[in-house]
Amino acid sequence: MSNAVKLRADQLEIVRSGKKVLGGISFDVASGEVYALLGGNGAGKSTTLLGFLGLLPLSGGSIFVNDIEVGSDLKKVREAIAYLPESVSLYEHLDAYENLRYFLQLAGTPYDRSKVEAALDRVSLDLESRGRKLTGYSKGMRQKVAISLAILRDTEILLLDEPTSGLDPAAIDEFHDLVRDLASSGKTVLMVTHDVYGACQVADRIGLMQDGKLVGEFTAADGERIQTETVHRAFSDRHPKNPQVA
Repeated sequence: MSNAVKLRADQLEIVRSGKKVLGGISFDVASGEVYALLGGNGAGKSTTLLGFLGLLPLSGGSIFVNDIEVGSDLKKVREAIAYLPESVSLYEHLDAYENLRYFLQLAGTPYDRSKVEAALDRVSLDLESRGRKLTGYSKGMRQKVAISLAILRDTEILLLDEPTSGLDPAAIDEFHDLVRDLASSGKTVLMVTHDVYGACQVADRIGLMQDGKLVGEFTAADGERIQTETVHRAFSDRHPKNPQVA
């Protein structure tokens, strides 16, 4: 891919609680690309995201965001990234507008109601729900509010941690369409998942992880998706007893 590299891990090693969680992984993600780190529980996927956010010390190697080594200018690195964790932390007693106003204020981003409505339209959150407290929201609706916040912050890079976990099939399809749309507009997306099918539907490239190492990589041919059967076979060979492989 000829686009500029936005994220790069070079022989990345991270130790947590005395255990080497990442054992020297290297990969990069370009502007406008969706890269999925695929693996079972404990593979090191989420740890990789936390490394890019500068939330964990490195035991070896290096990480770059926009050619900036993460440890050298953490403020500038984080300004370029929007992070969507698996469990989105929003305020239940506030409605969608109030949550967005609060978090945009924290990020130093002006609140523009017309832009907020456009972002909520883009994630397909229905009009009636926007003014309701989040207490009655489904996980999919919460995810929509969170991703609309990422859209409003207009960062170059999105880090997504198991973004479709717990969503129903229709919500998953909507989310994948949105991710592809964001990538088409030039956003760089790094997501982690254990969902083989979902990774193949949305990613330009997939990195297969096991025990803190990158053990395989798959690339979509021009205009085509990555073959689910090929990735599933490789995943199953590595995780023969993993109940999440169907």
